[in-house]
Amino acid sequence: MTSRRIPLVEPKANISESLIETLVRTFYGRVLEDETLGPIFREVIGNRWDEHLATMVDFWSSIVRSTGRYSGKPHLAHQDLGLDLAHFDLWLNLFETTARDVCPPDAAELFIDRAHRIADSLQIGLDIGPKALRLPKKAGSGPSSA
Repeated sequence: MTSRRIPLVEPKANISESLIETLVRTFYGRVLEDETLGPIFREVIGNRWDEHLATMVDFWSSIVRSTGRYSGKPHLAHQDLGLDLAHFDLWLNLFETTARDVCPPDAAELFIDRAHRIADSLQIGLDIGPKALRLPKKAGSGPSSA
């Protein structure tokens, strides 16, 4: 069971599109400066940063404002990146710090709660960490089947 408080009333009225954009741009600026996460993002995103940031604004708008603007598949986007639990911990710590730096407290807590839920879902889907399902691999699949 988690010790994080889950907001009962979501402060949607306090979360503007402008706040979401500020959070996304500030966060990914910090990601690029991170010695572990930066190289991963630069390699995967390349020169498509404006596109990626717009997608992330749509993603978070869908998550915290229920706008429905995002329709991607995050699990597929992350499946071949070689991520491990340490990457998720770094991402979450950086996101939490950024949310607290740029958002009002109630909005920051909502973003942080949702970020943890998203990270848990991705870890389960990518078979990473203690919450992963650890489904047995099918015979003849995976790297050793070549």
